[in-house]
Parts: sequence; C-alpha cells; structure tokens
Amino acid sequence: MLEMIGLLETRHGRGTFPHELTVDRLVQPLASVMTYQQDLQEELMDVRRMFEPAVARAAATRLTEEDLTDLQRILDAQRRKLKSGQSAIVEDTAFHAALARSTRNRVVVSLMSTLNDLLVESRTSSLRQDGRPVKSIEGHEAVVEALRRRDAEGAARAMFEHIDQIADLQLHASGPHSDTSK
Repeated sequence: MLEMIGLLETRHGRGTFPHELTVDRLVQPLASVMTYQQDLQEELMDVRRMFEPAVARAAATRLTEEDLTDLQRILDAQRRKLKSGQSAIVEDTAFHAALARSTRNRVVVSLMSTLNDLLVESRTSSLRQDGRPVKSIEGHEAVVEALRRRDAEGAARAMFEHIDQIADLQLHASGPHSDTSK
C-alpha cells in the first residue's frame, strides 16, 4: 500500500526504500481520502475558517499596490470566465495563493499551497453548484475591498464570511436530496 501511494520504492535485488518525503506525496493521498469522507471535508472547512481570515488580516497590513493589482487581475479573469460559462477554479485557487503571498510569510504561502492542494476536489465539485461561482467572486471582492482600505479586521471578517458561505453551500449540496450535477 505504501508503495502504491508513492511513499516506498522497491528496487529489484536491492530492497525497499523510502521515497523522499515531499508535500505532494503526503497531500495527494489525503486529498483522495477527503473527497469521499464528508466529515473530513467539514473539518477542512473548519481549518479554513481558522486560517484564512488570519491570512487576510495579515495581508491587509502588509500588502503592496502590486499585490492589490495582482488580486484585481485575478478577480477580473474570474469574472470573465464566469460570464463566458467557463470554470474559474484556477482563478479561485490563484486568489487564495496571491493573498497568502501578500502576507510576506513563506510559511503561510507554503501552508496555503498545501491547503489549496487539499481543496482541488472540493473546489471542482462545489464550483459546479448553482450560485457558487457568483458567491465566490462576491466573497473575493469583499476581501479585496477591505484590503484596499487596509482594514485588517474587515478583511478577516470578509474572508470568514466567504468561507462560511462556501461551507453552507457544500452542506446543502451534500444533503440527502441534493443534486450536485448542476
């Protein structure tokens, strides 16, 4: 099993050896498990509620005009894709990564990257839900507006509300009578 998930490598005639431990080797199996276990998805949302508002709060006090321009560029691309009916998962992920870079903290950037890797499956399915892409842009816009004002508490609150809204949509979509094929 460890060999199948890429943690061990068998070399014929030499033995079994551990692979170099990378974030990808750890995250991919965890992401696969999380896709099928609703309770883990709920816990991931809980982590997001704890972590991402703090990232937005820190970014509000540290970001540059260049960071704001980058975030606005991502929002504009997300909006264009939404209008044309395309998936904006790349832009959704890029927004959260750019926000993390705005903190000027390499550990935050690395943690956000890992979190984004864990969220690929849930973002892919949730961005197909009716209303979810629009809610995503609205949440991102509220965060950026607070960042423009350098309002740390407002940015944190906007991010918390954004994550909470996503969690609420996912909860409704995973209910017994939901249709996630929309």
